[in-house]
Formats: sequence, structure tokens, C-alpha cells
Amino acid sequence: MKQIADLRAEIEGWQSLERRTKDTLELVQLQDESLLPELEEETTKIEKELSQRELTTLLSGPYDRGNAILTITSGAGGTESCDWAAMLERMYLRWAENRGYKSEILDRTEGEEAGIKSVTIAVDGDYAYGYLHPEKGVHRLVRLSPFDAAHRRHTSFAQVEVMPEASQEDLEVQINPEDLKIDIYRSSGAGGQNVQKNSTAVRITHIPTGIVVSCQNERSQLQNRENAMRVLRARLLTIYQEEKEQELSKLRGEHVATNFGSQIRSYVLHPYQMVKDHRTDYETSATQVTLDGDIDGFIEAYLKSQRPAK
Repeated sequence: MKQIADLRAEIEGWQSLERRTKDTLELVQLQDESLLPELEEETTKIEKELSQRELTTLLSGPYDRGNAILTITSGAGGTESCDWAAMLERMYLRWAENRGYKSEILDRTEGEEAGIKSVTIAVDGDYAYGYLHPEKGVHRLVRLSPFDAAHRRHTSFAQVEVMPEASQEDLEVQINPEDLKIDIYRSSGAGGQNVQKNSTAVRITHIPTGIVVSCQNERSQLQNRENAMRVLRARLLTIYQEEKEQELSKLRGEHVATNFGSQIRSYVLHPYQMVKDHRTDYETSATQVTLDGDIDGFIEAYLKSQRPAK
């Protein structure tokens, strides 16, 4: 029923665009110059929507239309990389907000001095996984370090992983409760009133695969357990799909080392301003705008580069 509703909404969207286009063409034929400002505005809107709808036709994977689980992990480099991971977290949360998607932090591990060691975010909305999956890979930052007393230039890395969210009804992900080892522990975090006095954090180990997921962001042990199971299902779905299709790049991409030479995108803040995607050569000098969540240009360039040749 959900698939039928999604298809019906998509068809109605195309039909509405067709009607608007025909109405605009009819007004153009009147050759009334007073209508020119209105026609220009409507034409711009139609072109923008058409471009967006054309892009969604490239998202035809089985999970492209669904929600996503996004994980950011700091690479080698200590405080620098932890701070970079936090900058990426902010970038993706801003991107999700700008698109009207719902985002929820499922698990977050703070850095020892600043930033974060890792964060797992659930992003809910139409085509969330389809748009986010081009972001998987290593992201590299070059800047003058705010943590270096000598203010020298540093290079930092962070790994971004994007997985499709699997529903409990997904037949490809069947979890046997006997295959799970569940540990309950006290959440770590800031001191003072924020220290958890009860054991609410949950760590789940899937024994057959060795996958370990943990969640401690909620104050409810039940909620943390549910969130941990969401992440576990997403990881298992990714593994099953990779095994089924025999190509790592289909859903998750190849897992690569978080170091030099393996990055998909570089963010250079010094000695010049540039963000460049090494897969498509798409680049922009508007580094702050990009870090504020405007990454659609990079996503669109990658999706179009994957379009089959005619």
C-alpha cells in the first residue's frame, strides 16, 4: 500500500507539472506584455521543479526512496579530526533541515578535548538515502589549526558511512534474538547534572557477524535499545545486499582507510578556499556555504555522473 501511495503521488506530481506547463504556454500565446513578470517567475519555478524531478529518476534503487542512517567517524589526527567530524555533523544536520527532513541523533561519542569521535544520525524523508548515499567515503579538511599554538596548517580526515534504513518487516533482515548479546551500561557524557545515574545505554553485539552497535543518547533504556536495533538492521541490510549483488559500491561503497589518498572530497580552507569532489571534479570556492549544508551541487553532480550512457 505504501508503494502504491508513493507511485500515485509521483504520477500526480508529474501531471500537475504538465498542467502548469500547458497553462503557461497558453498565457505566452496571448502575447500580453503585462503578464511577462508573472510568466518569468512561473517558468523559473517549472524549470527548477523539472530539474528536481529529473534527478529523482536517477534514484531507482530498491532503498533510494527511503530513510537513511548516517555515521560519521573521526580519523587519525586526534583533536583535529574530532573537531572536523563535528563540523561534518553540523553540515549534514543543516542539509537535512534545509530539505525538510527529520534528523535524530541516535548515538554520539564526544572527543576527549573537542568535537566528536563518532555520531550516528537517522535521517527520515522521501529519497533521504538516495540523496545521501553519494556522501559515503572519506572527507578531508585542510586548514590552519585552531588547536595548534603555532597556528600551523593541518590535514584532518573523517569517514562518512550511509546505510538504508530497514523496516522490521523487511524480509531480507531477519534477526534471531538468540544471536544477540545485549549489554546495559551507564551513559557517558558531561558531568554535573547531565551524568546518568541509571544504566540506560545499550550495546548490542550480533554474534554471527560480529557487528557491534551502541546507543546512549536517550534517557530511556527502551528507546536506546530500539535505536540500536535500527542501526543493527541497517548494517545487516547493507551486508546482505552486498553479498546478494556482489558489488560493494551498490549500497555502501568500498570501505577504505581513513588517511591520505583515499578521500572522495577535499575541503581546503587554507591557503585558498575550495571544496572539490575528486570523483566528479565538481568544485566551489564557497567553503562556508558548503559547510553550512549546501551540498546539493555535489550530490547532483555525482548522481548525474552515474547515469548510464545513452
